Amino acid sequence: MEKKKLGKFGEDLAVKYLRSKGYKILERNFCFYFPKNKLKGEIDIVAQKGKIIFFFEVKTLKENENFLPEDKFDLKKKKNLIFGAKVWLLKNKIPLDSEWQIDFLGIRFDEKNFKISHFENVIEDSF
Repeated sequence: MEKKKLGKFGEDLAVKYLRSKGYKILERNFCFYFPKNKLKGEIDIVAQKGKIIFFFEVKTLKENENFLPEDKFDLKKKKNLIFGAKVWLLKNKIPLDSEWQIDFLGIRFDEKNFKISHFENVIEDSF
């Protein structure tokens, strides 16, 4: 399975997983770009559960890779996610001091099975 299709497949699995856990999906693939700051990126899934807004980064890898999905979650990506989360909140007229967090979903996949690892509140806004 090519990388783009694998990523979409993983995000579709993530949406099903989140809905089964009671999350309401608000948006998928929210893109942002600010040339002045050279900041760009994408938030894979924005969801809500209760009063909390969740921003999800989803990484899907084939089972035979030599590393884990969370190993691909680097500092640059974390900084971009914080920035993107704030942009999304402002765009949707939600105060920045509202409850929100960034979670990570790592998906390992072989041709028959998959495993989702959910890492909660993986980034503190201290960058």
